[in-house]
Order: sequence, then structure tokens, then C-alpha cells
Amino acid sequence: MSDDAYHHGDLRRAVMAAAVDAIAESGPATWSLRELARRAGVSHAAPAHHFGDKAGLLTAVAAEGYTLFADALEAAGDDFHDVGLAYIRFAVGHRAHFEVMFRPELYRADDPEVAAARARADGVLVRGARSVAPGRPRGDLTAPIAAWSIVHGFAELWLRGALPAELGDDPVAAAEPVIRLLFEKPA
Repeated sequence: MSDDAYHHGDLRRAVMAAAVDAIAESGPATWSLRELARRAGVSHAAPAHHFGDKAGLLTAVAAEGYTLFADALEAAGDDFHDVGLAYIRFAVGHRAHFEVMFRPELYRADDPEVAAARARADGVLVRGARSVAPGRPRGDLTAPIAAWSIVHGFAELWLRGALPAELGDDPVAAAEPVIRLLFEKPA
């Protein structure tokens, strides 16, 4: 191994970037830590040193994903329609993170960093969904789960290529009328 590869700089970041690339290419299950070390140009021991094992690395990816996700949702503001569109933008723009975040069997879901970032994102979603269905009892999760299901389902269908081609190639434009249905008042 060359000195340049060995004295990489930010090994943790390099391995994380390699993991995100590998997940984007082939999903979260098909690569090994040794493969990521090769991709990142670091020693084969670097991923295990920084993350312990594959679950540790995927925990870091999930934590980073939830942090980026919470940032995106918070930046969308208080209008839940805009939050829903930010959800779609995030799913498409951060597909690798998205694919890991919602598969807690892949990582340590009880990790404090994951839990804190997820709680931030959940808070935005719950507050926004309550604005869609005002007057429901505070502990009633029906509206938040319904809104989340619609937005998440659309994102998953888009990412899997399962939606009709006539929707075009802009996921946010395609999602906009679907999310708008959440806000229509019955006649």
C-alpha cells in the first residue's frame, strides 16, 4: 500500500463516502468492509478500526442520513406540503442514506446519534401532519402515519421505478399533486 493511501487524512469520512457509493450502486448488503477499504484507498483494517463491523458502519450511515434528513425537513419550514416535497427531494438526492435509514435491521437503531437525529426528523413530520388534521387528539398518530405513508410510499415507488412513465422525470413535480391531496378539504 502506498504512503499516500496509508496517510489518507480523514479515514472515517473516506470509508463513509465509499460506503454511500457502494450502497448507491448495489444496495446495503452486497459489499464487505475490505471492499470499502479498497474503494477508499485505505488500509484493510481502517473500516473495522473506525466502525467495528458492517453494522457499525451502517449505523454511522443511518445517523448521517437522519441528520441530513432532519436538516432538509426543518429547512422546508412549517408548510407540510413543502415538508413532503423536501422528503421526496431527500429520498432521491440521498438514495443510499434513505435505503439504510428505513431498514433498522441493518444497523444499531438504539445508537444515541441515530435516535437523536431520527427524533428531530420525526418531530418535524409529526408537527406537520398535525397541521393537516387539526383537532385530532394529541396522542393520535393516525394523521402523522397516514401522511408519512403517502410521502414515503411515493418516494419508494419513485426510487424503484414503479410509477407510471407519464409522470415524467421530475420526482418533486410528480409528487406535488399527490401530496396536495393531503390538504384538500372534503366538500
